Amino acid sequence: MNTTSHALAGLLRSRPLNVGLGMLLAWAWGWFCYAHLQGFLRSGDWSYLLFCASESLVAVLFLIRSEPVRVSHSALDWGLAIAATFLPFLFSPTGDAVLPAARLLIVAGVLIQIGGLLSLNRSFGLVAAHRTLKTSGLYGVVRHPLYASYLLSYAGYILNNTSALNVTISVLAGALMVARLLREERFLARDPRYLAYMAQVKYRVIPRLF
Repeated sequence: MNTTSHALAGLLRSRPLNVGLGMLLAWAWGWFCYAHLQGFLRSGDWSYLLFCASESLVAVLFLIRSEPVRVSHSALDWGLAIAATFLPFLFSPTGDAVLPAARLLIVAGVLIQIGGLLSLNRSFGLVAAHRTLKTSGLYGVVRHPLYASYLLSYAGYILNNTSALNVTISVLAGALMVARLLREERFLARDPRYLAYMAQVKYRVIPRLF
């Protein structure tokens, strides 16, 4: 590992950086929850509270995550992870629905998300890292059930809160998510156990498609 890599590794493990990320996440989460609570009070639409609860679970598990055995020191990996995590907090309730029934997609997304997060427990992380390998439950169906849940929730959200801003955020978040996923697998595939898992579970996010 060269000097630059050593310096980056030290920075990524530093307490000030992790505290700073935690504070930034807390601020973004607070703003997001306030906006969606107001949206619920104005409209009575329960999907605002459900969407808010799902993002809150991500925030909590990020703060209590376990220490990884090995974490990526790539600035690109960290940039993608941070951008993909924080961008959805910019979603804004509008009350303008192209397809109100699409809120059921949020329900499906949240249920898959909760199942995936509970399977991961404290093995949840922001950036690609070697933690405890999960292969059972939803992780026996696709390798990244959390990403599948996010795509469902985002689709339901923009169909129930249709605006140019929300559609733009959803498209960008989806693109970042795919890039993040591919980078994560490139890092994780250095572990023979993960290679075996990839051979066992063929699909990343959508069975028989991707």
